[in-house]
Amino acid sequence: MSFFNSNRTDFTNPSTFILLGIPGLEAAHIWISIPFCAMYVIAVLGNFTILFIVKMDPSLHGPMFYFLCMLAVTDLVMSTSTIPKMLSIFWFSSTEISFSACLTQMYFIHCFSAMESGILMAMAFDRFVAICHPLRHSTILTNSVVAKIGLAVVLRSGIITLPYPFLARWWPYCRTNIIPHFCCGHIAVVKLACADFSISSYYGLFDLLSVIGTDVFFITVSYTLILKVIFCLPTKDAQLKTFGTCISHLCAILALYIPDFFSSLTHRFGHNVPRHFLVLIASVNLLVPPMLHPIIYGVRTKQMRDRLLQLFTYKET
Repeated sequence: MSFFNSNRTDFTNPSTFILLGIPGLEAAHIWISIPFCAMYVIAVLGNFTILFIVKMDPSLHGPMFYFLCMLAVTDLVMSTSTIPKMLSIFWFSSTEISFSACLTQMYFIHCFSAMESGILMAMAFDRFVAICHPLRHSTILTNSVVAKIGLAVVLRSGIITLPYPFLARWWPYCRTNIIPHFCCGHIAVVKLACADFSISSYYGLFDLLSVIGTDVFFITVSYTLILKVIFCLPTKDAQLKTFGTCISHLCAILALYIPDFFSSLTHRFGHNVPRHFLVLIASVNLLVPPMLHPIIYGVRTKQMRDRLLQLFTYKET
């Protein structure tokens, strides 16, 4: 990974960083790696299974499942950009990472985290159209519109994340090159700078509020309108059945945003919080959503559940 060349002569940059893993819990790294590795394997297998099923079944070629595939790809890239390196630290003490690879990893983490949030917002819009305008769903969310929404999410995430590595590259690092973390998160890296990195901190807060804050706002508006329609349905059964189509998406939202907000806020303002706790929260943020998303959609979505059962039944026969 070498998207960002670190060769500059007007200030000091280390050629490599040292990632400590989970500081304070080094003796337990092997034991911690077991559930982390299991969650990563589940995430990879689950998300590839979703991609395979949607690709093979033409009846699933619709907006909701296209967005689900985008979410699966995002989860795969985000988890794979961090977890293998984390496991190599735990298993082989491979703590060294080059400066340019660190900046590239930083970009991938924040870019695909923002992308994941944008896809969940797009899925909320899909639920809104499906429930509030069911007869126009296929004409509003055509393949072309879905592709344009996906492209907009990718461009927004890529552009708004671009300053992170360049800001991190700008600061002088003359104290230490040891990062008390298992990955090169933006704040974890710039805290090592021997300069006032307030700009980086403020930009990170701006990113959090403008991207995730905006997505949460539109998701809230979508579900407010959805609930308004649901409560107008004539029977309790119709209300529960309609709301049931949103459960998977709501679970996915909670799995992403709760650890994400908690991790971001504690890293910025939790000065008295133990460091190993902060790192563990960050690991939950990176591991849990990619693992839970395929489980949630595989269990809660009837079409996906039926295709999974057919797949396993076919293999047995």
